[in-house]
Amino acid sequence: MLKISRFHAIAGALLAFGLSSMAQATDAPSSGLGQSWPNATDVSANPHWHVYVFEKDGVRYVQVNDTNGGVHAAIATAGGQVLVLPIGADAQSVTTSTSTTTTDTSGDTVYSDGTTTIKAAALSTGTVQMSVTSTGCTDPVECSTRVN
Repeated sequence: MLKISRFHAIAGALLAFGLSSMAQATDAPSSGLGQSWPNATDVSANPHWHVYVFEKDGVRYVQVNDTNGGVHAAIATAGGQVLVLPIGADAQSVTTSTSTTTTDTSGDTVYSDGTTTIKAAALSTGTVQMSVTSTGCTDPVECSTRVN
């Protein structure tokens, strides 16, 4: 019979607890979309914006706020597809494209995760043009199982 010392048992339990806590800490929250100051990590690539990422049921939601907490836009992405959500002051000014289409992608990068990039450009009308570019997905099997 295997004998485990009390020290090893406690050390093993603490290690397991620590690893489970780290895994939970890296998971994106599943609620808070649309809030000015959601309980989520700011992942913005630009100090003039706050960007929050949420995940639920295999869909990733990305919300862009200004530095005062005003919600400007949000998108949903899954399986290489991008949808503009009707959230935020500039929701009507969001454009989307894939890497195979040519669009104007001027502006400052506010978010990039390797497959999705969001740029923001202030317009003379006082609104902000958000441009979302996605690398898309060309493999149907991968598209149905991968979240961007």
